[in-house]
Amino acid sequence: MAVKTHRHKVFISYYHEDDQEYKNRLVQALESKSVDKSVSQGDIHNENLPLDEIRRKIRDDHIADATVTVVLIGRRTWQRKHVDWEISASLIDRQNNKRCGIVGLLLPTHPDYGKTPEKRNPRLIPPRLACNIAGDDPFAVIYDWPQNGLSRKVLPKIHAAFLRRNQTPSPDNSLDLFVNNRSGDCLRGWQG
Repeated sequence: MAVKTHRHKVFISYYHEDDQEYKNRLVQALESKSVDKSVSQGDIHNENLPLDEIRRKIRDDHIADATVTVVLIGRRTWQRKHVDWEISASLIDRQNNKRCGIVGLLLPTHPDYGKTPEKRNPRLIPPRLACNIAGDDPFAVIYDWPQNGLSRKVLPKIHAAFLRRNQTPSPDNSLDLFVNNRSGDCLRGWQG
């Protein structure tokens, strides 16, 4: 008996400058098994749009139709305002913008790649995502980017995130939205 597979609509949140290669690899690996809903370079043509309009376009034109958001976590992802906005929009549950399940993939470029969750520096994770990975029944889960079998290993995690979106307690979306990109070194003073 064949197992029914779900073809999820996946929004990929990532830092374009650092992690485009990983986004491209994920889209290619999932091409026939999911629908890519993420923002690609050039999708928002007018970079001079007001911030509220950019957020609205991302939310309404891409995330509103997605079922799962995959956050690619590179070394500087935690600093990016667009990633914060995308995670926030993914957590909203409205009639025309249903909540997405969320899964994080720690990229090999991240300083905590390969470490157990308790050894990871939580300050190097996008804060809104970090708020949703704690506890016995977390809303979101973070995994390491698989070294091989990308599609085979990521698809079950995407489906599990989809199932968690309505089965777990409501996610935490209480942080203020980033106004600007963050800067600084969050490794300073970390003893992990």
